Amino acid sequence: MLACLSIRDIVLIERLDIDFARGLAVLTGETGAGKSILLDAFALALGGRGDAGLVRQGAEQGQVTAVFDVPKTHPATKLLAANGLDDTGEMILRRVQLADGRTRAFINDQSISVQTLKAVGAALVEIHGQHDERALVDAATHRRLLDAFAGLEKEAAGVEALWDARRNAASALEEHRAGIERAAREADYLRHASEELTTLAPQAGEETSLAERRTTMMQGEKIAGDLRDAQAVVGGPQSPVSALAAAARRLERRAAHMPQLVQPAIDAIDAAINALAEADQHLNAALAAADFDPAELERIEERLFALRAASRKYSVPVDDLAALAERFATDLALIDKGAGQLKELEKAAAEAEKRYRAAAEKLSVARRKAAEKLDKAVNAELAPLKLERAKFSSQIDSDPQAAGPNGFDRVEFWVQTNPGTRPGPMMKVASGGELSRFLLALKVVLSDRGSAPTLVFDEIDTGVGGAVADAIGGRLAKLSRKVQVMAVTHAPQVAARADQHLLISKDALDKGKRVTTRVAALAADKRREEIARMLAGAEITAEARAAAERLMKSAAG
Repeated sequence: MLACLSIRDIVLIERLDIDFARGLAVLTGETGAGKSILLDAFALALGGRGDAGLVRQGAEQGQVTAVFDVPKTHPATKLLAANGLDDTGEMILRRVQLADGRTRAFINDQSISVQTLKAVGAALVEIHGQHDERALVDAATHRRLLDAFAGLEKEAAGVEALWDARRNAASALEEHRAGIERAAREADYLRHASEELTTLAPQAGEETSLAERRTTMMQGEKIAGDLRDAQAVVGGPQSPVSALAAAARRLERRAAHMPQLVQPAIDAIDAAINALAEADQHLNAALAAADFDPAELERIEERLFALRAASRKYSVPVDDLAALAERFATDLALIDKGAGQLKELEKAAAEAEKRYRAAAEKLSVARRKAAEKLDKAVNAELAPLKLERAKFSSQIDSDPQAAGPNGFDRVEFWVQTNPGTRPGPMMKVASGGELSRFLLALKVVLSDRGSAPTLVFDEIDTGVGGAVADAIGGRLAKLSRKVQVMAVTHAPQVAARADQHLLISKDALDKGKRVTTRVAALAADKRREEIARMLAGAEITAEARAAAERLMKSAAG
């Protein structure tokens, strides 16, 4: 429930702190006192649309904080956990509205998105205005309300899960069937192409490896000729080694007579002979390294030609030929083995369909039984609301051909406002005042099933007379025994039923240069005076005070 609402610098409100209690709280005040501003501020804290116009003139920002006491089992706590937010025991929703139009949202002082704030706010509070009741009873929500009344949420979730399983099974079947049909149309081509590529056996990266080897071999062939020529000069028949050795021997014979003259020359010739021998060794090693098998080069060139021809034929890069071969083989396997797998998928799809249909049919039966109970409960609430001649009914149209994640039921609430008239959809048949009362009857019945813990009603008693207003007050009081109820009202009969009466007023400040909205909790005597004002208008008479006293005593009794 809402425990406290704090507002700072919103429109006419400078500073406002309101503590709320369980039961029925009514907010009254003269027209223009600021009731709408209060609700707009509350809606802002719940994730409503921001507006720079909400910031009080002269302020840089406005702020609204709503503090809730929420049990650990409430769905809102799951939303906190799903968004990684801390649960501190109480839930503090805060919204900051900046004068430039931007807003910031917080839960338990942790910054969050407005979407998250709105989701949590919707789980905590429902605000129903003079026309907002249409949102609650819109036909799209009727099935959800019926399921909540009957406690069928788990069964409905099960049907939704089976619908997803059915859809996935059907999708797998259709995909496999399409693959078989595609492969069958291209069977001859696939077999030829698969055999050709299997024989070719391309490998990823093979083209690059072969091209590099071919380049090395071709370069080696060109260098080998020069190496052989050099080797012939250094170590072949044309080698000067023999002549140099003979000259060295002749000089050595003369060295005994004039060693100082001959020996340097001998040493130099020996060094030359050794250098030529070393060069001959290097040239022989280079020739061995550059040597290759021409047949191997031919095989490499043929392989490259075959790979590149296949690349052009199948319009894919050479490196993708291996993957293409695998895909062709897979498609052929689909043709060869697909029939058996198709039967398995058909069986799985049929079983998924059967499970879904059985669960949806069971849910439909349960909904029809629940609809009878809901109709009986709502109709029991109509007489106190002065709709004793009206009749409420839940229309369920079941079409197995229009199956969906929620089953195949379309639920719509119908009403018959008077005997002898044609019943029809509530939205089309009921007038504005009647619609508000049908809404209230629904909320009383659904108060502890699928309802937010705090309900706010904004002048749903507009346009109704004294007896009807008194009946509405009675229903609001009854509703407040199960959930917290806040009602903005102009009806004294509703105000008299309140557990907490808040008076909204305007005060002039700075000698009338500006005004501010204030909210005061009224004690018993002040309550009687306010209810008398609501009965009599500007001039409160003794008769009005007496009538207010009777209303309060009647409500208390």
